[in-house]
Amino acid sequence: MSELTLTVMRLGFLAVLWLFVIVAVQVIRSDLFGTRVTQRAAVRRPDQAGGQRRQQQQPQPKAAARGRQRRGAPTKLVITEGSLAGTTVALQGQTITLGRAHDSTIVLDDDYASGRHARIYPDQNGQWIVEDLGSTNGTYLDRGRLTTPVPIPPGAPIRIGKTVIELRK
Repeated sequence: MSELTLTVMRLGFLAVLWLFVIVAVQVIRSDLFGTRVTQRAAVRRPDQAGGQRRQQQQPQPKAAARGRQRRGAPTKLVITEGSLAGTTVALQGQTITLGRAHDSTIVLDDDYASGRHARIYPDQNGQWIVEDLGSTNGTYLDRGRLTTPVPIPPGAPIRIGKTVIELRK
């Protein structure tokens, strides 16, 4: 084997070794410090909040396309407790995801929330359903822990960690 081939193999091995060390340090760092959660509402103006902008980009649901919404159906989602208290999101028939992940519709800055904690979505009858997505600390509707998707009555509190959410007319 030539000396040039041996040197290239040594440099390749050294590069792979350093890559392994860097990845190991990143994994340890994320285990120690967790993921960084940013508050989008504090950075942007209220009319540009992430959840509202996503609603405008998504197409209208089948129920809204047919004409009228069900009478007495909730029209907004309001956060009543937690770091985002006072935030309102208009319900326009799209699925709303909740959690610490940056791509969630509502990003929760809550140590008790999972990355993909829960979702709220409409069914074919115009009723809104809440579903826990396998979170560690659970999602609660009226003090009961969710194990299956459940319809949400208007005004019933949905608790995710320290955050409380309600559907209102």
